[in-house]
Amino acid sequence: MVVGRASREVTVRWLYRAGWAVLVLWIVVAAFLRIGPTETGPTITIVVLDGSERTVSLAEMKDLPQLSRHGIYQNQYDNWRDEGLYTGVRLADLIDRDAVYTSIRVVAKDGYQIVIERARVEDDAFPMILAYAFDGEEVPDWSDGPRIAVLPETGRVSNEAYGVVSAGSYWVKNVVRILLSRGE
Repeated sequence: MVVGRASREVTVRWLYRAGWAVLVLWIVVAAFLRIGPTETGPTITIVVLDGSERTVSLAEMKDLPQLSRHGIYQNQYDNWRDEGLYTGVRLADLIDRDAVYTSIRVVAKDGYQIVIERARVEDDAFPMILAYAFDGEEVPDWSDGPRIAVLPETGRVSNEAYGVVSAGSYWVKNVVRILLSRGE
């Protein structure tokens, strides 16, 4: 009978120690992977002419004046796409209206890039925003954002009205970098 009791005590001690080991391991892994929401949310990087970079968080974007407007664009096949309510910050405000540049290069997570002239970035008739929400869903839950959106008062950006083959080519999904340039 003494043997059974000693065996039980060893088992209890082993389970106690194993429980603590699992807890410590979980804490170490969680700290290493940084599980849980970040304080600042998703970010994008803005690169100015001298090569210096500025990282802008979702929280910082939300501190800037926002524009919420219905939007839809026409693609190169004349189809209308991605209709909904977009909320974000005007690119001109995000970049800084006093910054020196003639165009920007917008780079997406998947490598897609487009060069946009300063006149389009600051066009009041076709305000260009970096949207961080679509139909009330914010990044990171909104999987297409942060995204460039062009939002005239009518909400519709046709190829003809925008003077391009594809207005949709400006609606870049998952923007990660904006590089300022003196021309390209």
